[in-house]
Formats: sequence, C-alpha cells, structure tokens
Amino acid sequence: MDGKTTVKYLQSYIRQKDYHPELSKDYFLKLSEEVGELSRAMRKGQKAPNYQEIKGTIDEELWDVIYYAMAIANLYDIDLEQVIKSKAAISQSKYPSSVAFEENR
Repeated sequence: MDGKTTVKYLQSYIRQKDYHPELSKDYFLKLSEEVGELSRAMRKGQKAPNYQEIKGTIDEELWDVIYYAMAIANLYDIDLEQVIKSKAAISQSKYPSSVAFEENR
C-alpha cells in the first residue's frame, strides 16, 4: 500500500468481495465478535511485531472491526466518506478544536 488507500476504495473492495444484504444480522454479530477479539488483544497488549505476523493481534482485530463496520455501511448504502465529513462538522460544533477536518487528504 502507498498510504493513499481511501475509505471509498475500501468500501468498494468490501462490497465486491462480501455483499449479502440478507445476512445483515450476521454481519452485526461478526462485528460484535470482532470487537470482543479486539478487546482481548488490547487487554493482552498483543501488537504485531511486523506486518507479516498480525494473526490474533490488535492490528488484525482493528482491521476486522473496520471491515464489518464497512460491510454494514454497504448494506445500507451509506457513504462513509460523506458520513465522516458530516460527523466531523457536528463534532467540531459540539467540541470545538483547533484541529480542523480537511477534505481530500
């Protein structure tokens, strides 16, 4: 990866690979399971020593959580890039910060 992978690309990749609207509850259950696995990896401090050895680590479990969150967004035709932009604006008005969300970055 070149560090320029977009949320839009990830959503498209996941949609092409794994899109089954009839399994929405299963996607949610998988997301919940992955959050539990992330919790366990964090509690144990299991960080990958390198990107070839991620099995069972915080690194891997974070991706799994992101994957299923994006898969659920796809089921509901939610554009996460737009949601991120909208939510950043809402958060900025509720919790003002000197750090501004910048689009196209």
